[in-house]
Amino acid sequence: MLTGRSEEADRVMGLELGADDYLTKPFSPRELLARIRALLRRRRPEVQQGRPEGVRAYRFDGWELNLNTRLLLNRDRQAVPLSNNEFGLLIVFLGAPHRVLSRTQLLDMSRLHSDDVYNRSIDTQILRLRRKLETEPATPRYILTERGAGYVFSVPVETIY
Repeated sequence: MLTGRSEEADRVMGLELGADDYLTKPFSPRELLARIRALLRRRRPEVQQGRPEGVRAYRFDGWELNLNTRLLLNRDRQAVPLSNNEFGLLIVFLGAPHRVLSRTQLLDMSRLHSDDVYNRSIDTQILRLRRKLETEPATPRYILTERGAGYVFSVPVETIY
């Protein structure tokens, strides 16, 4: 609820009548955006943000990502270095295989979001991740682009607890 009424009774009534949040004028656009993102995160419980509870590692197509050591091993069992952003993004993909995730979802769930990040910056992060995972990044096999919708991790993923 966005209003000019700032009395406690008005705020309480607005929340009790069903508002998820209550923001009074004047307000900061940055605060409004942060509150909207928080509400959206709570509305999408099927894909978790950050490291999943109890999961130690993921396996896919001969690769293994260990969440405790932050180590990605390729099919030849050689370590592939990942930046923090790449690691966070890969966790999101591995936690939701075969699901189309929008740029905004990927930014929010991989914690790449800041006030200076634009939603197209996820494309650069995905390009970098593809270069590390794919034998032919120009024709990806793992992270596929769903035109107009987002990206999908297209191979089966095994969760290791």
